[in-house]
Amino acid sequence: MRINKLVVGTYVALVLTLGVVVGFPHAGNFAQTTQTGGTVSVAVGPQYDTTHVYVAPEDFDRFVASLIATFGGATSKQGVFTVTPTQSSTMSQLVLTPVGTVSVFGFKTPIPYPFGLERTGYLVTDMDEAVRAAKATGADVFVAPFNDPIGRDAIIQWPGGVNTQLYWHTTVPSYTPLQTIPENRVYVSPDRVDAFVRSFLAFSHASVVSDDPRAPGVEIGRPAETYRRVRIESKFGKLTAFVTDGHLPYPYGREMMGYEVPNLADTLTKAKAAGADVLVPPYKTEERDAVVVSFPGGYIAEIHSVTKK
Repeated sequence: MRINKLVVGTYVALVLTLGVVVGFPHAGNFAQTTQTGGTVSVAVGPQYDTTHVYVAPEDFDRFVASLIATFGGATSKQGVFTVTPTQSSTMSQLVLTPVGTVSVFGFKTPIPYPFGLERTGYLVTDMDEAVRAAKATGADVFVAPFNDPIGRDAIIQWPGGVNTQLYWHTTVPSYTPLQTIPENRVYVSPDRVDAFVRSFLAFSHASVVSDDPRAPGVEIGRPAETYRRVRIESKFGKLTAFVTDGHLPYPYGREMMGYEVPNLADTLTKAKAAGADVLVPPYKTEERDAVVVSFPGGYIAEIHSVTKK
């Protein structure tokens, strides 16, 4: 008995010293990478992290109206701009909802590669420092920094092939804090997930909230199975990595963001009235009630409310 107590006490001490989280088999490696990344935080806040949605120009206004009708909020003034380093023209508008910010693009010209492949845009305090940090933590600079009408942009690619745009504004923006933080939903392979998480943690100065090796498969359309799910939080917001073999029924893998709302039934009623289609009917897990919908223009999103324990 004395030996068992000694072993347990030693283990607890190691946990407290090294930051190893019980039940998270990879958390020790993730924590170490975060501590030794040698980067400074360049995040501003989750209200400045925008989902990039590309729609056809003819669907632009209907999509924006549908988002506002579903979630509430306001929009910036719509305009037509060149937002790529090569010649192009797009309608552009910012949708500021209480549950997440969306940048909407309706290109009037062909979309230059690789634009349209990035999932999100993260506002950073310093573009040069952000690019240096991305490279130092294992990301690739997919599109080198370039000037846009109101600042600078770049696109980086994390290990595992996840693209993120970084942006910096000449005039510092000021957005209302969000009521709930949206969940950036990233699908990665078992071979690349640890490299992705280590790189993202070191860049974003994030922490692993949970690393569940047996998450309920209903969350990815495979209710008879389990899968690994890693939840991460940082000043950039929430990110969930879904670790799968890619054998996913539609629309899983297509939904880029999960939005937390106070009442799922009420929000779904508003969404359907605003033209959204239900792709996955409401379902329950121990953590949340959820549904997957497609908004006018084809933007697919998960919407959920947290289950009270």
